[in-house]
Amino acid sequence: MTDVDDLVPDSTVRNIEQAIARSAFAELTAFISPLPTGQIVAILERLDSNERAVAYRMLPKGRALEVFEVLDPSLQSDLVLALQDEQTAELFADLDPDDRVELLDELPANLARRLLQGLPADERDMTAEILGYPQGSIGRRMSPEFVRVDPEWTTATALTKLSDHLDDAETVYTLPVTADDRTLIGVVSLRELLKAAPGTTVGQVMQPAQWVHATDDAETAARRCADLKMLALPIVDHETRIVGILTVDDALSILEDADSEDQARISGVEPLRRPYLTAPVLGLMRSRVVWLLVLAVGATLTVQVLEVFEETLAEVVTLALFIPLLIGTGGNTGNQAATTVTRALALGDVRPQDLGKVLFREFRVGLSLGVVLGGLAFTIVSLIYGVDIGTVIGLTFLALCTMAATVGGVMPLIARAIRADPAVFANPFISTFVDASGLLVYFFIAKAVLGI
Repeated sequence: MTDVDDLVPDSTVRNIEQAIARSAFAELTAFISPLPTGQIVAILERLDSNERAVAYRMLPKGRALEVFEVLDPSLQSDLVLALQDEQTAELFADLDPDDRVELLDELPANLARRLLQGLPADERDMTAEILGYPQGSIGRRMSPEFVRVDPEWTTATALTKLSDHLDDAETVYTLPVTADDRTLIGVVSLRELLKAAPGTTVGQVMQPAQWVHATDDAETAARRCADLKMLALPIVDHETRIVGILTVDDALSILEDADSEDQARISGVEPLRRPYLTAPVLGLMRSRVVWLLVLAVGATLTVQVLEVFEETLAEVVTLALFIPLLIGTGGNTGNQAATTVTRALALGDVRPQDLGKVLFREFRVGLSLGVVLGGLAFTIVSLIYGVDIGTVIGLTFLALCTMAATVGGVMPLIARAIRADPAVFANPFISTFVDASGLLVYFFIAKAVLGI
């Protein structure tokens, strides 16, 4: 995914598209080759699949690999399917093992198998090791390419060891310190190695290690890396032997993907997992239609409630005027609470065990909102429609805001407790629930106050 600073003018994209259409390959090379990697990625994300493959083939070999590594795995998959076997195998072999696994998850099984078989034995073993961890675990996103040092080594020896692996190590700024059996003992930074006095051992300057298990959830591990502000977080097995590292750039990428997924589901769509302009129209439709069908079925509850209270509405037609206002306010109140708690869950501020605390807090928030909005509604509606109608609307606001905030606050916690995605329980389902239950509350209050 590209940053705003990497975007290029539409005129540049049009020039490239026209050069491709005319098969003016020399002109296309002159347009695209001098651009920075980020801008090339931004251009490729705006082209269709055939144009993207043509433009990519015009890049020099070194630039092509740089660009390929930055592309989303879905676009990497598109290019692999469009390129010749020899070029595909070369690109695949040059990827880091963790990036290679992400690409394999996007490819057809037969092609993935063929590419794996074409790797050198050591690269194939590292890739297979990562593939052995469960989907969604940090083991699938870690890098097995790291430099570990011994606590008995001098800092000079450690620096010599490090210099021998500058080309193949994922990072050199944070180094795990291990025993002979790879058991993690601590970590040491490059800064500490460089400033240590001659003869100092690694064990004298190392720090206690923070780590996560390879089978832990990827988002949880990435959040831990970000919270600890670590450049690299060691990944260990259940015997505390190091198996890989998670670098901060990979952690931020995981968190960005998770945030995009949550925002999509909160809005009632499935995440695209690829840049918008590269997503096929059918894919966009599929990402939305399921949720629309679910919400349409849920909305039938609202219709049934209206049907039950049809006679009440016939007696006091004025009540119908306030239905959109009431269910809209209730839905928004529930959505605000659900979104706030979902975000707090993602940040680790609350846990499912905090259900009681969250329920009590959101009950008080909803009650406070109900008092403010209900009091305002009572005053305005009473002046226009009379005190009786004003009382109904005011009391409904009070009850609806309290109920919506309470339910909206606890639903994400319940979702996490049953191992469901909290974002799924947010806006779409909260709105449907509050619409139906809010109408029930409204009509029961109306019947009690108006005596109908």
